[in-house]
Amino acid sequence: MSNPPVIAAETAQLMERILYEVKRVVVGQDRFLERVMVALLAQGHLLVEGVPGLAKTLTVRTLAGTLRGSYKRIQFTPDLVPADLVGTRIYNQKTGEFGTTLGPVFANLLLADEINRAPAKVQSALLEVMQERQVTIAGETHKVPAPFIVMATQNPIETEGTYPLPEAQVDRFMMKVLVDYPSDEEEFVIVERVIGPPLAATPVASTTQLAELQQQCRQVYVDPSLIQYAVKLVGATRRPDKHGLGDLAKYLSYGASPRASIALVEAARALAFMRGRGYVLPEDLGDLAADCLRHRMVLSYEALAEGLTADALIAKVMAKLPLPDKPLQHQST
Repeated sequence: MSNPPVIAAETAQLMERILYEVKRVVVGQDRFLERVMVALLAQGHLLVEGVPGLAKTLTVRTLAGTLRGSYKRIQFTPDLVPADLVGTRIYNQKTGEFGTTLGPVFANLLLADEINRAPAKVQSALLEVMQERQVTIAGETHKVPAPFIVMATQNPIETEGTYPLPEAQVDRFMMKVLVDYPSDEEEFVIVERVIGPPLAATPVASTTQLAELQQQCRQVYVDPSLIQYAVKLVGATRRPDKHGLGDLAKYLSYGASPRASIALVEAARALAFMRGRGYVLPEDLGDLAADCLRHRMVLSYEALAEGLTADALIAKVMAKLPLPDKPLQHQST
C-alpha cells in the first residue's frame, strides 16, 4: 500500500494563476473553461459547439497567451484545401529547388473555427494531425510541436453549406462541450469590459511547465472500480439490453467506442488534478460523462423523430447505473 500522490502547492498555484489570467479577460463560462483546462492537462482535443458570440475563440486565444505557447486560428471554409492546413512544397526560382512551407497546424494551440464548413479532404488531413501529431508532405514526415491541442468549434444553428464531421473524426475528440448563453449579470460585465479599456492576459507559464503539469496529471491514482464503472457505462450505450436498458436499444444505432472509456478516465484524472487531488472520485466521472459520450453516440431515426438527444439517453443510462461508492481515498494498490 502506498499513499496516492499529493498535488504540490506550487502546482496548484500555477494552475490558479493560469485560470485567474484567463478570467480577467473572459467573463463567466466557468464550465467551458474548466473543460478546456481538462483537455490541456489530459492532452486531448476538444470539440466546442455553441452559437456565435459566446467567447469560444477568445477563451482559446487568451489561454494560449497565458501559456506563452504558439497559437494559430484557421477559419474553415468550403474552398479550403489540405495544403492550406498542413503546408505544401513550393518551388524556389532562385535556388531551383523545392522547399517545404509548413501550415498553421504547427502550433501548440490550434483553433479550428467552424470545422464543419471544411470539405472531407481537409477534415481527413486534420485527422492525421490529431491522431498522429505529425504531418506528411510529399513523403516527408514533420512532427507538430508539443504540447499540441486542437480546439474545434461548430455552429449548431446554421447547417447550410456545412459538411457533418464523420464518426471517425468526431471520435478523435476527447470531449464535446456545449456552450450556452451567459446570465444577465455576466452579460452586463461583458458589455462593461468591452466598452472599457482593453484587457490582455499576462503570460504566467511556459509550454515546458505545461508539459510538466501533463506528466504530473498522469500520476493521479484511479481506482480499478472506477475504471470498471467507466467501461460499464460505455458498454451500456452499445448493448443497453445487457444492462437492463432494453427500452433504449431502439434509440441507438451505434454506441460509444472504446476511446470513450479511455477519454472518460483520462479526463476524470485531469479534473481531479485540477481540483487539487491525487486520486479520482466517482463525482469526477459523473461530471464528465456527458462531455465524453455525447458525440460518440449515433442516434436512430426513431430517437430523432421523438426529439431525444444524446444527453437525455446518457442521463437514463446513468440513472440505471449509479456512480459507485467512493473508493478508499487514502490507499492505492
